[in-house]
Amino acid sequence: MSRTMDPPGTLAGGPGHEGDEDYAKSLSNRQVRMIAIGGAIGVGLFLGAGGKLAQAGPGLILSYAICGVAAFFVMRALGELVLHRPTAGSFVSYAREFIGPWAGFASGWLYWLNWAMTGVAETTAVGIYVHRWLPGVPQWIVALAALVVLLTVNLLSVRLFGELEFWFSVIKVLAIVTFLVVGLGLVLTAAGVGHEHAGPANLTSHGGFMPRGLPVVLMSLQAVVYAYSGIEMVGIAAGETQNPRRVMPRAINGVIWRIGIFYVGSVILLAMVLPWTAYSAGESPFVTVFSRLGVPGAGDIMNAVVLTAALSSCNSGLYATGRILRSLSRRGEAPEFAGRMNHRHVPYGGILFTAIVLTLGVGLNYAVPKMAFDIATSASALGVVAVWGTLVWCQLRLRAAANRGEVARPSFRMPGAPVTNWLTLAFLAVVVVLMPFADEANQIAFWCLPAVVVVLFAGWRVVRRRLMPGTGPVPPTPAGPPRSPRS
Repeated sequence: MSRTMDPPGTLAGGPGHEGDEDYAKSLSNRQVRMIAIGGAIGVGLFLGAGGKLAQAGPGLILSYAICGVAAFFVMRALGELVLHRPTAGSFVSYAREFIGPWAGFASGWLYWLNWAMTGVAETTAVGIYVHRWLPGVPQWIVALAALVVLLTVNLLSVRLFGELEFWFSVIKVLAIVTFLVVGLGLVLTAAGVGHEHAGPANLTSHGGFMPRGLPVVLMSLQAVVYAYSGIEMVGIAAGETQNPRRVMPRAINGVIWRIGIFYVGSVILLAMVLPWTAYSAGESPFVTVFSRLGVPGAGDIMNAVVLTAALSSCNSGLYATGRILRSLSRRGEAPEFAGRMNHRHVPYGGILFTAIVLTLGVGLNYAVPKMAFDIATSASALGVVAVWGTLVWCQLRLRAAANRGEVARPSFRMPGAPVTNWLTLAFLAVVVVLMPFADEANQIAFWCLPAVVVVLFAGWRVVRRRLMPGTGPVPPTPAGPPRSPRS
């Protein structure tokens, strides 16, 4: 379906709804809650934690804890915005409403960049995992096969996506819970794991808690921020959710406490079960642990689980970018093709647009297979920082508008605002500033930032000229919140 002509002052069914009336409300409470969990568990933990433990040592726990606190405030900011107005446009719509049209344009494309690079990282991870069983198959072929399968699933129906993501998430949660139970048992009994013994002593042996110093721990913040990416996707699902005002607070609060248990808890146990020197960037740390237990097939089973996690995250990325690109396209801020929707209410144009770009990631796997994952995650982290910062800033503007009596502030609120807003924004700024001092992949991503800014600036100037009143399909939306109260 091509972009339609909207009456002046409206956009796809009303101000700010970003075309939600065209989406079938196909996602159930059960599916949305598991999508929220699935978005919070990906290869950043299942694969990336191994390489970062090998670099930073047990001090990586601090990075996960600090980023977890920031993620908590980001999710609560998102929750308040979603309860203000559920929409499939998510933060793009909120940025346009509370900051200005240019912010919606920039945040939408930065989020697309985030998920496009995440998709490259996830398909790269699939190739790395499959290499354990099929070492003779090139990494790029596996990445391409995974992309084709997930693209097919996303193009068929929203319900099929939701059901597949539900079971992907179930597998991931069961795997994490299994590791937490097994890992805790190993630590409490000081069991032998290979040639080592599990226990708290591993936190300080082999050079101490921060064997390579605090600076190296801080340099891992970018990778940890990437590990948390995807938690905000539950906000996009709000536009296709039955009764979002009841479902969303539960889903968002569920993500928050699972972050503490699954992420921080898992890294603590990984650091205690084996010395940090036992881990490597080329293998999932969970596979490393289970392979050393001596249980036949345990390592292969865990490898299959983390393979599922990579497929799940890429699946979610195609879903999210399809909706965001359609939101942009319907305002004339993305190619018209990206806004097309089929009779199954699937925004196939945006999904295909992202998939075409992901094929470039297959080329990256062909050219530099050993660096593909790190380059992709570093670039993706820039998009995560932009999205998180946008959500926190929009909540600041929502709160200010509520104080002026222009909108009704939801009862589900970000705690500690506005102080926590400024602290979170400062943390995100630190993450970006540290990137050029980290490894080569981070440096490549950081020095691409000026080019991204220039492209966005030039793109917005073109879009703004084309969409001036009387010259484009959709008039620009006034900056700032609406003047009439709304809950």
